Parts: sequence; structure tokens; C-alpha cells
Amino acid sequence: MGDMRAKTDLRFIQPHLAVGISYRLAERLALRGEVDIYRISGKQAGGPIWYNNLSFRSDNPAGYIGLQIDAFRYNDERLLKPYLLGGIGMTRINPKANYQGTWHSLPPLMTEGVAYKRNVRIAVIGVGVSWKHDDRWSFAIELSDHFANSDYLDDVSTNYPNPAGMSELALALSDRRSELTNLPSGYSPQNDPGNQRGNPKVKDSYGFLSFRAEYLIGTQARRAERRKLRCYY
Repeated sequence: MGDMRAKTDLRFIQPHLAVGISYRLAERLALRGEVDIYRISGKQAGGPIWYNNLSFRSDNPAGYIGLQIDAFRYNDERLLKPYLLGGIGMTRINPKANYQGTWHSLPPLMTEGVAYKRNVRIAVIGVGVSWKHDDRWSFAIELSDHFANSDYLDDVSTNYPNPAGMSELALALSDRRSELTNLPSGYSPQNDPGNQRGNPKVKDSYGFLSFRAEYLIGTQARRAERRKLRCYY
């Protein structure tokens, strides 16, 4: 969710992969940590401002730590167990654009005349439902939203810059309207400096729909029993 699109578009669903670990603090509370690699993408073609013709793709690492609050006790014999989660973390953004068959990194080009930060804080909230397969394995479906403290996940935020001092490649990727041959009547083939390029009032976010497989390493009761018996394997 950013300046490329005003609403979710299923055409831009991309994959993500995560690994994590959780430690149960209480029957209905667990501490979670997770690292992710995910791809986000978008383009203005087909949208309300298609005539600006901007697009991007970004493969980003991320990590967060947070809390999971379960609706029921962990050891309750229930088929489905809903839960809420929340956390804070960091992601590193890497927006790129395809130009003449080559993917170019956009942050070094400063397409809006701004050198923005690529290490970005995120806040995570989500909901999920899990079910237990056996004593070790359980599975879950989870929906989470990740709110970034940045408006540059898609390299678009404010206005078209003054072209003075910009490289030829930076200019080409800052304003891609000239690549179109079907502009509406009265539209210039280039945007003037200062024209609106994005909306800086709303920062970017992204969401995950995840299938999770969880393996139980141990429990507090089992660890206490091993210590009592001096059995540490």
C-alpha cells in the first residue's frame, strides 16, 4: 500500500519467506522473533494516474520481535486457536525499476532529489488461527500488516524534482511519462518540476498472508524434568 496504488491489487501479490522462534511466557502469551525476505512491487499502469507510468520492484530483508496473545490457553484441547500479535522491527528497502531491459537501483539516483533512509523502522500487527497436528507439530494461517516509518518503499513520495544536476538515467526513471505514446489530449510528455509525484501525507505499508509450520522444541515442564534427572539431551 503506497503511492503506486491507492488500494490492494491482487495482480501484485509477491512471495515472502520467514523463519522465527517463539518462547512461551505464559499459557496465553508468547514472545516471538522473526526474520523475513519479501518482495513488493507495483506500477501505475492500469490505475487512475497511469499517465505517469512509474513502476518498481523491491526485494527486502526484515526482522521484528513482538508478542503473541492467544484467545485460549496453550494446553487447551481445542481444534482451532485464534491469536493476536504485535511487534516492532526493521526492514531495508531496495526499490528498483526496469528500464530498457535492465533493473536499476533507485535510491542512489535520488529520483525526487532526496537521499532517503533505506533502513526503516516497522510496526507489525496481525491475527491468526493455529491448529495442533501432534505433540510436536502445529500449523497456522496468519494475516499481518507492516507499517513502515517511510514513504519511500516504492521510491515515490513528494514532487518531481528540479532536473539540474541529475544524470540522464536519473531523469529517465524520475519521470517516465515520455515513454507513453497514448497520453490524453493536453498532457505534456514531461512533468514540470514541482508537479505532484506522490502523497507524502501517508506512509507506506505492506501485508503478509502466511502459512506457518511450527515445531515444538521443548516445554518448561520437560526442561524441569530433564534438570531433575540430570538428563540434558
